[in-house]
Amino acid sequence: MGYILKMIKIYVEVYGCAASQDDAAIIRGLVNKASYKIIENINKADVIILVTCIVKSSTQSKVVSKIKEIIKKYPKKKLIIAGCMPEAEREICKEIAPNASLINSHHVRNIVKLIKNKDKILEFLGKRKENKLNLPKITKNKEVVNIQIAEGCKGNCSYCITKFAKGDLYSFSQKEIIKEIKTRLKQSYKRINLTATDCGCYGLDIKTNLPELLEEIVKIEGDFKIRVGMMNPEFTLKFLNQLIKIYKDNKIIKFLHIPIQSGSNKVLKDMQRKYNVNDFKKIIKAFRKEIPNLSVATDIIVGYPTETEKDFKETLNLLKEIKPEVLNVSKFSSIQKTKASKLKQLTSQVIKERSVKINQLFQ
Repeated sequence: MGYILKMIKIYVEVYGCAASQDDAAIIRGLVNKASYKIIENINKADVIILVTCIVKSSTQSKVVSKIKEIIKKYPKKKLIIAGCMPEAEREICKEIAPNASLINSHHVRNIVKLIKNKDKILEFLGKRKENKLNLPKITKNKEVVNIQIAEGCKGNCSYCITKFAKGDLYSFSQKEIIKEIKTRLKQSYKRINLTATDCGCYGLDIKTNLPELLEEIVKIEGDFKIRVGMMNPEFTLKFLNQLIKIYKDNKIIKFLHIPIQSGSNKVLKDMQRKYNVNDFKKIIKAFRKEIPNLSVATDIIVGYPTETEKDFKETLNLLKEIKPEVLNVSKFSSIQKTKASKLKQLTSQVIKERSVKINQLFQ
């Protein structure tokens, strides 16, 4: 039986954020530990695992196209759809790939069970508290590793479908995170990317917070760097001074990813974001004052259904004032199940024009 297992070839393809990339690395690690062979050529695979992302409708469309292409090209191969899509969009998965097995981001530890039961259509869905730390991992980059510090978030943004996939905040224990980092450093990784749906709310469910975690991490001996992932403004504000203080440590990369999404307080309220423009400005100003070589990244959604020309100008003015080093611009697109999808949408022409203007300003 062991001999047959070794002959089964697995191909893993991943879409989306650092957490998705980490899920894929864990899947590869678990598959490899179970003596299956991981290959880079989809044509030679017996089992195809797609780690999916649905954060934007454009990404979801890409994933749907890929699933359809796989089914058409490789009808006899076992397909496993993993990641965010099976949980948030199970109906779509079943409609386009009725014979695929489904596993969400809360159940990655069960990936080997799906492969073992190659001839059965199985589902590992439903949200649960699953610790993803200290598992086998195979990464593409041998110097940089992503480590998830939490699953889910504290937000209920009107445009976001990630909540349907990830659920409420579940922070992993500080002790387990430290243990994982030490393991990866022994494996010669030089940079640790801390990631979560929102790093800013880490620990709020287990009576700790992000700065306290970082304070423990920088005590670890060794020559390595830490990059902190996206933090939403309302949580960053809660422990701003503590965060700035720890950011000064040499082990922490001077990179701050704080999404604003809109420069209009009215639009932020409509989006159900729990902060205002002044909160955002206060964070950036305080960080830049104390850490001059800081690189600021922010995210903007252009063309939210209630965004007027005046609201859009407020976003442009904010960007002129803040001048972020990195800007991620997303054109708003309606995603089923979200509150924003029920609103009257702006025309694609308006959204496109605003997107062009914002990108031109940034250039």
